[in-house]
Amino acid sequence: MLKLTHKASGRHFLQIPGPTNVPDRVLRAMDNPTIDHRGPEFQVIGKKVLSDIRKVFQTNGPVVIYGASGTGAWEAALVNTLSAGDKVLMYETGHFATLWKKMSERLGLNPEFLPGDWRQGVDAARIGQRLEEDRQHQIKAVCIVHNETSTGVTADVLAVRRAIDAARHPALLMVDTISSLASIDYRHDEWGVDVTVAGSQKGLMLPPGLSFNALSEKAIAASKSAGLPKSYWAWADILESNKSGFWPYTPATTLLYGLSEACDMLLEEGLPNVFARHTRFAEATRCAVRAWGLEVLCANPAALSSSLTAVLMPEGHDADKFRKIVLDHFDMSLGVGLAKLGGKAFRIGHLGDFNELTLMGTLAGVEMGLALAGVPHRAGGVIAAMDHLTSNLR
Repeated sequence: MLKLTHKASGRHFLQIPGPTNVPDRVLRAMDNPTIDHRGPEFQVIGKKVLSDIRKVFQTNGPVVIYGASGTGAWEAALVNTLSAGDKVLMYETGHFATLWKKMSERLGLNPEFLPGDWRQGVDAARIGQRLEEDRQHQIKAVCIVHNETSTGVTADVLAVRRAIDAARHPALLMVDTISSLASIDYRHDEWGVDVTVAGSQKGLMLPPGLSFNALSEKAIAASKSAGLPKSYWAWADILESNKSGFWPYTPATTLLYGLSEACDMLLEEGLPNVFARHTRFAEATRCAVRAWGLEVLCANPAALSSSLTAVLMPEGHDADKFRKIVLDHFDMSLGVGLAKLGGKAFRIGHLGDFNELTLMGTLAGVEMGLALAGVPHRAGGVIAAMDHLTSNLR
């Protein structure tokens, strides 16, 4: 078998669910000289990105931008709104929901983790029932992941909001959109979210290094009495500086150039078109998986992700060995199975700067890799995806 033994020609196929490919327009925007982050030129950029990013979150409220990964935005959401010992209701949808829960423990919070099997979305009825039982309103926040990057399972955020309201419970609603923002329809204001967490390296088409908290008035009010220690993450100083287009510390100026361009690209395409494009590519991917005779990890059709597809390997076959064969022979990276899915699943990212031919190349690499790895499957997955795309032209 032919194996790559030297630098492959052509561009590496990065088809993990993030970091995603950075479009040339964004790369060129970041290829600017460093400027004075206290000067008038930067002030123009600062005001622009702070305005544009609100449109992406679909909010009229403020969005705090940090120089950090999405993990930093998780922490910022918690420490700005809660106090030591506060009870937080969280829902197990996969590896990242579990990590957010572990963080809350380390911060001195008291998380209650509703168990899940990693194949279903959040059950809003279970959240509503638990809140109805909490007659003393000890639960201060409900934290869910909109799109679980480890599983390709989404949550119905609006259903959770309605469950909280039906229980007449004052808990804050916090939502992780790290792998859904700018890929799957998300409406911070309309869905009544108090803190939305996001990162730069997925649907926003940027390198890692920026993270976000979109805030409601209720969240800002909670921050005034929250007792957890914070300094860098504190909203108040950042929001005050942002009024004039600046930050209270040195911001990630180069990434903000890129964010400005990425927002331009998303808003030029139109968010409804962005979401429709992702939905179309996701269904084409699932058509391929079904044609191969493999199983999509997400078992609930209503919770299927438009950002990525997690695929279960047949019994007795190692997903990591398969991924290595694909990398060695075709210079393509697929997402690893995380935590208890290690070796049992692989993930195909189809989000961000992505088009039909990118998807066809990705699926062709997967199909050839299945054959080389000796994984039991049927041929024709690529053709099934092509048929879906050509019969559902934009």
